[in-house]
Amino acid sequence: MTSADAAGIDTRRDADGYAPINGYAAIGDGRSSALIAPDGSIDWWCAPCMDAPPLLDRLLDAPEGGRFVLQPRDSEHVLRRYRHNSNVLETEVRTASGTARITESLNSGPAGRLPWSELARRVDVLDGSVTFDLLYQPGNRGGTCTPWMSETPNGCVHHVGPVMTMLHYSPRLQVETCDDRQVRGVLVLDAGEQDIVALLASQDEVLPVPPLQEIDTRIDRSDREWRQWVADLKCTSTYREEVICSALALKFLWFAPTGAIAAAVSASLPERIGGDKNWDYRYAWVRDAAYVIKAFLRVGATPDAKAGFSWLMTTIGRHRPGLAPCFTLRGERVEEERYVEVPGYRNSQPVRVGNTATDQLQTCGYGDVMEMASRMIDAGHIFDPSTARLLFELAEECADGWMRKDSGFWELEDMQHYTMSKVECWMALRRACELAEKGHITTARLPRWQREKERILEWIDAHCWDEARQSYVMHAGSDRLDASLMLACRFGLAEVRRERFISTRDAMRRELCDASGDLLWRYSGMQECEGAFISCAFWMVEAYGLLGEPEEAKRLFESLLSRVRNDVGLMPEMWDPATEQGLGNTPQGLSHLALIHAAFAVDGK
Repeated sequence: MTSADAAGIDTRRDADGYAPINGYAAIGDGRSSALIAPDGSIDWWCAPCMDAPPLLDRLLDAPEGGRFVLQPRDSEHVLRRYRHNSNVLETEVRTASGTARITESLNSGPAGRLPWSELARRVDVLDGSVTFDLLYQPGNRGGTCTPWMSETPNGCVHHVGPVMTMLHYSPRLQVETCDDRQVRGVLVLDAGEQDIVALLASQDEVLPVPPLQEIDTRIDRSDREWRQWVADLKCTSTYREEVICSALALKFLWFAPTGAIAAAVSASLPERIGGDKNWDYRYAWVRDAAYVIKAFLRVGATPDAKAGFSWLMTTIGRHRPGLAPCFTLRGERVEEERYVEVPGYRNSQPVRVGNTATDQLQTCGYGDVMEMASRMIDAGHIFDPSTARLLFELAEECADGWMRKDSGFWELEDMQHYTMSKVECWMALRRACELAEKGHITTARLPRWQREKERILEWIDAHCWDEARQSYVMHAGSDRLDASLMLACRFGLAEVRRERFISTRDAMRRELCDASGDLLWRYSGMQECEGAFISCAFWMVEAYGLLGEPEEAKRLFESLLSRVRNDVGLMPEMWDPATEQGLGNTPQGLSHLALIHAAFAVDGK
């Protein structure tokens, strides 16, 4: 246990009842993930799947939202940690009368995920006596239904639209209220005593009610499965513990039924408190999924990478022609964005479901796919004929369409010739040439791709380089800087334009960093609109590490580790340097995969 852990965590909420975004821990089962506040309230859970309407949504509606609270009275000191190499969470609480340990898990079964959702919370009292207040208050699935209770011979069931739920508990729980809207009770345990409470959920299917002892056993079985997953990894980083922690965090985004990878667990958490940049990230972005797949390859999680790659290529192939930026976790087009009438986190409006990015043109996606495919080959995979044909078609589309204006890496409404989009098109054709030359895809267009990639590079130099600023700019004709260009170091631009890339990196460090010099805004002008983007800072670490400046890479990396990770190692999308608080959806895939790549870059890899 570190000294920071020993100090305990702050369990306070603000005056409106909201916990800090960066205060949440997560548990997951490969189908959904739940977010747990430091005070013992589960404030977000989309059951049975992470893209379903939320069953628990206090995260976006502190006064009335759904919640599952298991809270010790008179708490004085709280420590949290994941079990070693696991996503099973343990919280130790010292109260005025005793000490207890709460162990929490979204359980899996002997053959993977259960055919129902089983959120288990085990309580062990270590000394003295501890009293817990319990509250289960189902939400209304974004205002689409009214929860109601039915009494069955096998127990009381709460119906929330098509979802059936049951709060399963032992006779030790003294139930004070059980009606349509809530179950409220008190649990008192003495030293040496143990109890368990579980929230079960199923949609349009039979709801099993297993014995509590079976649920309790599955907590430790789930823990063993997490530890076995980590044991199978191949990670040689100097920062192995931090890399493994972020790899486990990426598993919260994993949708086992299909192999899809969501961008984040949550929806509509603001990028600025009170602002309107509140997006639904519970979908699979081509860019984010490709980056996660590469991160899984980096740590040796080969089965996960293969499943994600196969799903992504199959899904892209189903929606031809073109390359859509994002899909649902089942491989369909994302629904049209709509607003939900809930208050929003700290009254940040609107609360959105769906995402408008689904209809954008983002030519950078070609680079993401071709780079991912190249890394799969490097890891020893073999393309099937349909994947090889699809990659050929995508390379041809890229060669035909790279000169089009698009919405760019940051999915902006302002269509421009974004530099990063051109860089990714250059990378796409570079990787296509390499794959063709090595015999992985047909060489039918190889001479064309070779010529076209050189034209792209020449165009970038002619139109996207600002001689006065000695920097590549955000798009042709602009004088703004764009931190996403730090990724171009990993993509290979620094190999052919080393001096220009170093100069661009230094310009960004001067103009896009916060006062500490460690955090970066996404691009010029965002300082007043949103928080600093955590991924950008880790991309900067890469830019130093891969360009032969390991000391600065190490210093910056370790500064970020201590600043933007919470007590259990999770990170949101953004960070507010003024308040030292997290912003945006959490846990965020881009933040964690960027940490993984940065850790290897610090080692010079």
